Amino acid sequence: MSQRNEVAGAAPIEITPTPQDLTAQDPGQQEADHLAPNGAISAFTLRFTADNIGVITIDVPDEKVNTLKAEFVEQITQILQKAQRNPQLSGLVIISGKKDSFIAGADISMIARCQTAQQATDLAAKGQQVMASIAGLHIPVVAAIHGACLGGGLELALACHSRVCSLDDKTQLGLPEVQLGLLPGSGGTQRLPRLIGLPNALDLMLTGRSVRAKQALRMGLVDDAVPHSILLQAAIERVQQGVKARPPLPYFARVASGPLARDLVFKAVRKKTLAKTQGNYPAAERILDVIHVGVTQGRSKGYQAEANAFGELAMTSQSAALRSLFFASTALKKELGADAQPLTVKKVAILGGGLMGGGIANVTATRAGLPVRIKDINPQGINHALKYSWDLLSKRVRSKRMKPAERQKQMMLISGSTDYSGFKQVDVVIEAVFEDLSLKQQMIADIEKNAAEHTIFASNTSSLPIHQIAAQASRPEQVIGLHYFSPVDKMPLVEVIPHEKTSAQTIATTVSLAKKQGKTAIVVGDSAGFYVNRILAPYINEAARCLLNGEPIEYIDYSLVRFGFPVGPLQLLDEVGIDVATKIVPILVDAFGARFSAPESFDAVLKDERKGRKNGKGFYLYESKGLKAKLQLKSKSKQADTTIYSLLHVTPRRQQSPLDIAERCVMMMLNEAVRCLDEGTIRSARDGDIGAVFGIGFPPFLGGPFRYIDQLGASQVVARLEKLRQLHGEHFAPCSALVERAQSGERFYSEQESD
Repeated sequence: MSQRNEVAGAAPIEITPTPQDLTAQDPGQQEADHLAPNGAISAFTLRFTADNIGVITIDVPDEKVNTLKAEFVEQITQILQKAQRNPQLSGLVIISGKKDSFIAGADISMIARCQTAQQATDLAAKGQQVMASIAGLHIPVVAAIHGACLGGGLELALACHSRVCSLDDKTQLGLPEVQLGLLPGSGGTQRLPRLIGLPNALDLMLTGRSVRAKQALRMGLVDDAVPHSILLQAAIERVQQGVKARPPLPYFARVASGPLARDLVFKAVRKKTLAKTQGNYPAAERILDVIHVGVTQGRSKGYQAEANAFGELAMTSQSAALRSLFFASTALKKELGADAQPLTVKKVAILGGGLMGGGIANVTATRAGLPVRIKDINPQGINHALKYSWDLLSKRVRSKRMKPAERQKQMMLISGSTDYSGFKQVDVVIEAVFEDLSLKQQMIADIEKNAAEHTIFASNTSSLPIHQIAAQASRPEQVIGLHYFSPVDKMPLVEVIPHEKTSAQTIATTVSLAKKQGKTAIVVGDSAGFYVNRILAPYINEAARCLLNGEPIEYIDYSLVRFGFPVGPLQLLDEVGIDVATKIVPILVDAFGARFSAPESFDAVLKDERKGRKNGKGFYLYESKGLKAKLQLKSKSKQADTTIYSLLHVTPRRQQSPLDIAERCVMMMLNEAVRCLDEGTIRSARDGDIGAVFGIGFPPFLGGPFRYIDQLGASQVVARLEKLRQLHGEHFAPCSALVERAQSGERFYSEQESD
């Protein structure tokens, strides 16, 4: 299995040992010298077993997880040299010293330090050379994988001759670089297709998804999956067996890799990829290009193409935006939103067993691992919430991601009641009842009467100001807003909304709970609509105006999907519920004025009892009515309900370009986002970008509203708004804060933050 010539100049390290170099004289003894060539503490240590198998442990100092850094090139070289000084060396095992992390990927800040594409290309080439040095060793090298094995971590594992992973749920393997606007740059695009076949490799790299142990074993990504307790032993035994020829790929994978089928696969995948990305994510196309070079022209040219493409992609605005979101979300995970220690939450209660209540109960039990008590006015609501979690967990069981016994264990965390029994032991109560102020105030009174004195009351309101909800509370400092987005199990964002009397400890406890539920939390101001719904409303209102101008329903949605949103605004209304969305508008109009007013003639949609998917009657046609209604498809395209046109007295006809329609809607959102920052509704541009991307699907490759404004230039945004103001009305008037930035040239992010 020698791969000495994979990368030019990367032959395996071969050193003739001298007597004083030999380290195998004391088997089991770890190397005394842990210093890297530059004098720093090395992330790599070496010890030998009694039968001269070297065990290399990766443990990056002062870090919770292992990540690969540029300076590790010398450290890896040094550790391989030490290993080969042992003339009896029979093989190597590479394992992590971290609790639940093999290697979580490469340190992305390395890319930010690259000023040119050539520097990024050189960075990738160095990574390729290190991996080739491992792959080219004439002794068996086995990766013992437990925990996250992602990006550069999986590329290192791919360079080994064999891979063994633990069966633990924390073990995940994948190449997520496409999610950062990049491609695997240390040989992954060339090794993975040869290991698991072209179709599986394309799927993993183009989606960036990760797989767990059993799936990795089935596709041939690992050679064995064992309990964590015997991982090292299994890896050592695999070394003792020596380097073995790999079994042939499955029949389908072999056929798909043949010249004729290969071209068909690339053509079909490219077409599907372009349809999905709309050309907004160049990394996906470059992954296809680079893999194609490797399988058609050979590994050497494939590696060169990979490094060159990595360098080019690292300099794109899309990658810069996606990396900025990664850094922002990572920073938010470390923050508690207030300078206080959170309370220890041991039990949570949910008021309301509807769709939102069931979703919140599910993530609390299955992700946070906390007992949940659901209170509803009737048993049917409780049963609905329980079934919601059961159905979600059953999907995991059917996909072999969970055992039935584990499903039962997690379901046992969820209980229900039609009264307040058990609430004295509850630390946080999350209210998910109807958007009715008096009802929510009554809920607070009930909780203050039936729960413990320290219990926090969190309202999942989407629009009502929290200070109004807390107005009659005897403990207002323990009242806070916690706004989830539907469906709760999929949407990553929550808005945490303190009012002026909310205590710092309540804020910190609420943010901490949201993180345990797997959410990204932003703390926003207590004003109408908060942040996400406030910037969403003018965006949807403008889509409605386009419809009233005669633009076809599908065309409006296509324009925004082409711009980069996951779904168009009218389909989004159907998904959220037309009735629910329109309830927010009067609250926003009352708070901020006429610019939030929806077109009056649009009321005809509500009067026709159109609520969207939930009653099978909205802007689109549905196959059936009720909660399980599905979009009616024809030739794989959703079909608009054309009766809406007569209802609104319009004749559908395309008049504007897709870009013009998208600009009308998006510019309204950008303008409102700047107002929110200026008024203190959001604490920073970073929070505003995270909220827009994670909450409503603002195109990630643009980085969020504020990075997009920086990219365009505030003066350009003001100019476009003024033009739209002349064409379509006064509601496009740029806000004063945006005009001031246009005049001063001030950016939302510094140049350093933008890189």
